[in-house]
Amino acid sequence: MKKFENVAMYEGNPKWENAISRNEKLYDPVYGDAPMRTEFDRDYTRIINCNAYRRLKHKTQVFFAPKNDHICTRIEHVNLVDSISNTIANFLGLNSELTSAIAVTHDIGHSPFGHQGESILSEIAQREYGDKFWHGGNGLHLVDDLELLSDLAGIKRNLNLTYAVRDGIPGHCGNPNPNGQKPREEFIDLKEFTFSNKFAPYTWEACVVKIADNISYLGRDLEDAKEMKIITDRDINNIDKSIENIRVNNSSIIGYLIGDLCNNSTVAEGLRFSEEAYNTMEKIKKFNNEKIYQNEKIQPTKRYFKVVMNEIFYALKNAYNGTATVKNIRKMKRYYPYLSEEFSNWLEVYSNSIDRDNNNLCNKIIYDLNDINNYSRAIIDYMSGMTDQYIVRIYNEIVSF
Repeated sequence: MKKFENVAMYEGNPKWENAISRNEKLYDPVYGDAPMRTEFDRDYTRIINCNAYRRLKHKTQVFFAPKNDHICTRIEHVNLVDSISNTIANFLGLNSELTSAIAVTHDIGHSPFGHQGESILSEIAQREYGDKFWHGGNGLHLVDDLELLSDLAGIKRNLNLTYAVRDGIPGHCGNPNPNGQKPREEFIDLKEFTFSNKFAPYTWEACVVKIADNISYLGRDLEDAKEMKIITDRDINNIDKSIENIRVNNSSIIGYLIGDLCNNSTVAEGLRFSEEAYNTMEKIKKFNNEKIYQNEKIQPTKRYFKVVMNEIFYALKNAYNGTATVKNIRKMKRYYPYLSEEFSNWLEVYSNSIDRDNNNLCNKIIYDLNDINNYSRAIIDYMSGMTDQYIVRIYNEIVSF
């Protein structure tokens, strides 16, 4: 039907130049006379080749450290969002290269331990320097400032993504507007995007990813919860009885919500569900929250995560000594050999440490070690990049003899 092809983010769209703009000029690829990739395709490949994307395979989606290989992790979730976004974008005539780039990037700022870990890091951040941590803002900070790739000359540089993809990172957070999701017109400084739903996304494609994110986890979390014996067939049968239009399973939920969205959306009214489909989605969300996310089996892990994250933070904060902090951290090697080496090397790259080595680096200094709040923020940023396995290994090193 291609109902949205006239507003898709292609050349000729009034927002096009803003959408493809970057903070700096990106080096030219060596392909001969003609470019082989679009701007958004370049962003996609830059993301899937960076370390932060790779680490998503060992980050919690809902269930921490499952022994079952078929339970969803964060990287599988972003791939599911990519798939759903592509289906919607292709049917409506939007730019599926842009939806893919946003989809694989949207959760790149997630902490270890899923949303529970995010809440704990936010508590620490508010306590230490009066700011909140949220994965949307952290994802933007990560792709703008922290994640590095080598260019053609071997120089490590920031990812330098397009505005449209960067906008989709904080823009995906929060629930879509039930009255119809539309993009904003304003070309804002994305650092003003400081909490979920503060602004609508800038492109229709980012709006699609926002909705696809909400669709993607509903049925998958049900499947995983059943596999982990958190819920039973009886629980699912009970919710089936309250929802008459579909069977409550992953395939039915995804198919039904995608079809309903595509059939009911228009440029004039925005991306929207029918009232029936929206109510169905909200019922499943409510069920998942009560029966899965608040399940008593998950509560012990919340307490464990809080201990793990706070102990690591305190161990690193105690090493603070201004611009000589990196030297202090390296002195911790006697007790914490792995943490000492890994964190000191990381901090040296991004701070004004007296040991900073600028060889083969083309990234700006992020943390002023003369300010302890800057250093505390560096610890939070470092911890947010950890996988579940890595953060548990660090904690065990701290408490073991």
